[in-house]
Amino acid sequence: MADPFFERLGTTRSVSKQILGGRFFFSSQSDALLDLVETTYGGLPGYMLSAASSEFHVELRLVRRKERATHVPPLVQMQSGAGLLCGVMDASNYVALMPAQRKALIVASEDMLINPYHLRYELIEFAVFTLATRGMDLVPLHGACVGQHGRGLLLLGASGSGKSTLALNSLLHGLDFLAEDAVFVQPDDLLATGVPNYLHVKADALPLIEEEYVRRWICSAPVIRRRSGIEKFEIDLRTSLGRLAESPMTLKGAVFLSAEQANGSAALLSRLSADKAVARLTADQPYAASQPGWQTFLQRTVQAGVYELRRGKYPRASVDALLPLLA
Repeated sequence: MADPFFERLGTTRSVSKQILGGRFFFSSQSDALLDLVETTYGGLPGYMLSAASSEFHVELRLVRRKERATHVPPLVQMQSGAGLLCGVMDASNYVALMPAQRKALIVASEDMLINPYHLRYELIEFAVFTLATRGMDLVPLHGACVGQHGRGLLLLGASGSGKSTLALNSLLHGLDFLAEDAVFVQPDDLLATGVPNYLHVKADALPLIEEEYVRRWICSAPVIRRRSGIEKFEIDLRTSLGRLAESPMTLKGAVFLSAEQANGSAALLSRLSADKAVARLTADQPYAASQPGWQTFLQRTVQAGVYELRRGKYPRASVDALLPLLA
């Protein structure tokens, strides 16, 4: 009764991580929650976007659930007001963000640690990505990014279009990996950053991989289950066969993946006209299109080049089609 808001929780421990170009300080009384932060962000390249790194503070609290736990937690419901951004699963699992103060509070129940997939992606990652976007004026994009020598390509398309499969084959054939599902871009110079920790691949991608040892490596990874019901191997790229990007990449173009198979000698890659490029990008990225830096990003990306990539007969053909754009 003397501390109804749980303001005096005692000694906390903290860790710091360089993520997306910002310095994040995570504090908690729970070693298990900080271990999860380490699992998610440990061992990653320390990306810098400017000489002075922005600082963010995230507090994590572990609580006992008061209501009966369900097998799959409820969908996160978004709310905002009074300078706060909130994502709420239930009374025991939620995140409250204060972008102006560059702070976040994450509350999670003990049972979420048993299967931490939703805790990792829907609460912790949500907090980190949102703070970084607002605090560093980045354009947040749903897409993948691969490249070489500091030059990158943004891979776009609806879920199931093959972004992860192409990213995997790009990784296996010598390109650097920056991000699988979320890319964050400085609009003025198209400098892209991401979190190259995991790659998620469906089992139906295995027949497209020629090397038996690579298939064994993928099959040894844990399997996660999306809310859609789709199951994927979660490959930890920090112990992988490929190469993580050592620094953010300057985008040299954006590539929409098509499910259409290229016929015969037809070119796999074709450049979209400026009008079509603007329409495709805006339709594909509705959230990013509402952000302050969108128009600058759109203009610079269309100038760099927006392309459509049809599927080749072999996965290597799609990777080869991308290489001239990175020259």
